[in-house]
Amino acid sequence: STPEVQQKVFIEQLELSLEIKKPIVFHNRESDTDLINILSDFSKINGVAHCFSSSLDTAEKLIDMGFYISFSGNLTFKNSHLPNVAKEIPLDRLLVETDCPYLSPDPYRGKTNEPSRVSLVAKKLAEIHSIPIEKITEITSNNATKIFQLSDL
Repeated sequence: STPEVQQKVFIEQLELSLEIKKPIVFHNRESDTDLINILSDFSKINGVAHCFSSSLDTAEKLIDMGFYISFSGNLTFKNSHLPNVAKEIPLDRLLVETDCPYLSPDPYRGKTNEPSRVSLVAKKLAEIHSIPIEKITEITSNNATKIFQLSDL
């Protein structure tokens, strides 16, 4: 669909998020400026930048708006810029994910992804932040509980 249609539908989803008081999860590819401009009009919404692949500048703007940054297997790819971005993300704003069936982390790059490989993304984040894997697991689990209001269930 055209960028105009995508923007219209995104705004409708943001309005629904406000109505039902739930966070949003969005995937952004090559539309940082449009994304930030649209989200700026919805200051009461929070959520997750799913499968983040943008710049540190975009991540910082999203964090300032109350969003979490979620990394997938592309964090582990050789020559990826994402480790440099992830290193600057505050621990209380980090999430991990698989993006199954896509973006299988190294050493499985190019193969169908599966949920068990999220541990490789967490391991990479732990290395980037120089903390034990157990700590990054605890932190990202707590972050997921908070943003998705899982303790309220």
